[in-house]
Amino acid sequence: MSADIHAQKILILDFGSQYTQLIARRVREVGVYSEIRAFDMTEDEIRQFDPRGIILSGGPESVAAHASPRAPACVFELGVPVLGICYGMQTMAEQFGGKVACSVVSEFGYAQIRLHVNTGLLHDIRDHFDDKGNALLDVWMSHGDKVVELPEDFELIASTDSCPIAGMAHRSEPFYGIQFHPEVTHTLQGKRIFEHFALELCGCQGLWTAANIVQDAIDRVRATVGTDKVLLGLSGGVDSFVFAALLPRAIGE
Repeated sequence: MSADIHAQKILILDFGSQYTQLIARRVREVGVYSEIRAFDMTEDEIRQFDPRGIILSGGPESVAAHASPRAPACVFELGVPVLGICYGMQTMAEQFGGKVACSVVSEFGYAQIRLHVNTGLLHDIRDHFDDKGNALLDVWMSHGDKVVELPEDFELIASTDSCPIAGMAHRSEPFYGIQFHPEVTHTLQGKRIFEHFALELCGCQGLWTAANIVQDAIDRVRATVGTDKVLLGLSGGVDSFVFAALLPRAIGE
């Protein structure tokens, strides 16, 4: 039997970002299964999902607006790493007692952020150094609001000139917030950031690979068919062609 490729998984809570599907894709590209669910997922549903880690996506809302969405409180009580991206960082900050405000200067597009620590989520990740020796990252920003006051138990990990709090980390828990978007290709070190989160912080083993996915499909076909025969209707579409290719490997001719 193949490894259980769904046993170690990342939960992505969607706050409406145009990039949420990219987050799921990037997580899977580093070898970890992920699923996107609505931000208002119930506590019972989250616990039943049993994630190794949780990502809070970006979104179009303002944390300062009345009745804007928040992360379920249980997200921070499960004992698993949490990564807030853009709006996800803002709601994390607000829920822990920080302050979020509308930016005087919105950032949409390329930016360089300065790194203030070399540990945790961003350790040993950099694109350049400035003339003072500070590590810099080339990233993609897309936000109007920003965190203006860190929650009490968080420390600054990244900044830009117009966004002094572009990244934060909890001092004792594996909770991270970043104002930029690591899921888009414009953030050059985005893949490494997801590797650090999913593989190192969450402890996933990278089981979501093409070879394991194929073997998992073969095992499920064998378990379903048993000793029976199969009549395959080939429509000409991708699904039926893939199944037709897998079937002989699963049960023979």
